[in-house]
Amino acid sequence: MKHITLGALALSAVCATSATAEDFNVTIVAGHPPIFRWVKQLDEAFVPTAQAELEKLGHSLTATGQYGGAIAGVGEELETVEAGLAEFGTCQSLFDPSKLALQNVTYYTPFVTDSPRRIADVMHGLHMNDERMTQAYSDNNVVYVGAPSTIDDYLLMTNFPVNSLDDLEGRKIAAPGAAINWLSGTGAVGVQGNLTTYYNELQTGVYDGVLVFGSAAFPGKLHEVAPHVTKFGLGAQFAGSICANKDWWDGLDADVQAAFRTAADASTEWYLSNLEGFVELALAKMAEAGATVTDATPEMRTTWAEGMDNAAKEWAAANENGPEVLEAYMNAMREAGAEPLRDWDAE
Repeated sequence: MKHITLGALALSAVCATSATAEDFNVTIVAGHPPIFRWVKQLDEAFVPTAQAELEKLGHSLTATGQYGGAIAGVGEELETVEAGLAEFGTCQSLFDPSKLALQNVTYYTPFVTDSPRRIADVMHGLHMNDERMTQAYSDNNVVYVGAPSTIDDYLLMTNFPVNSLDDLEGRKIAAPGAAINWLSGTGAVGVQGNLTTYYNELQTGVYDGVLVFGSAAFPGKLHEVAPHVTKFGLGAQFAGSICANKDWWDGLDADVQAAFRTAADASTEWYLSNLEGFVELALAKMAEAGATVTDATPEMRTTWAEGMDNAAKEWAAANENGPEVLEAYMNAMREAGAEPLRDWDAE
């Protein structure tokens, strides 16, 4: 009788486990195609890690990637996840600045750090520990999961040599979004631009140079039309993250949420390792192809930084909690070892 009781208990335990096991079927959305590493990381690291972590809990995961504008264009990912058309997505603050305004703090604070890893660590820490950073997600029915997408140090690429800032006087330089503010005080004429048009517009003389990051410059062959590459240390940047639909996320058990956050951590490491190695290769390959890659002198960097308008203060004043987030970000960067050329928060 004792053996029968134990067997029944064992069978009952198996049935209970089976009853709680779940196959999570999720859709992941990204406006960019998977040639971009912030999309590629989803299939290379996020999904397989999530599958492994959920398997430990007795669950399984089926994930469908809808990339390259299949159901959402660039900058539409947040709205798609918000509406529940996808469980996860790449919430791109760079392309959704009105809804994720505070996430763009790095683009208003150049000359802080050229390290994508440092940016990732600091921005992830702020998102996990400062409710002011996550309020915008909640307001739009999404949750910050992790995997901050960071962009490597921005370069100045021109079709003319830059030996001093005087060489920028009157030159048309393209820059994306808020980065156009970086050109204030240089004498250059800032023009809004983006990666999709840089090559042709440089080639046809629409502008004379661009602000661009090396990991995109080399694949885009920009060194062919702007062979003078000057490293000013304008800075690495935060551009987005993996977010989840809040209604769906709030219905998950805590251990399942933890599994997805572990997957996001794995994505971060995959992304940064892949990016760091490629940036060095990109600069070397551009030089091999005939580009002139130079480091700006400390004097040139200081002159540029000190001559800029403090767009960070204006940005902070225009956004609720902006001054506090600016201060928290700059303090965190300094504590992490960054040496900003200007203390944007203290002026």
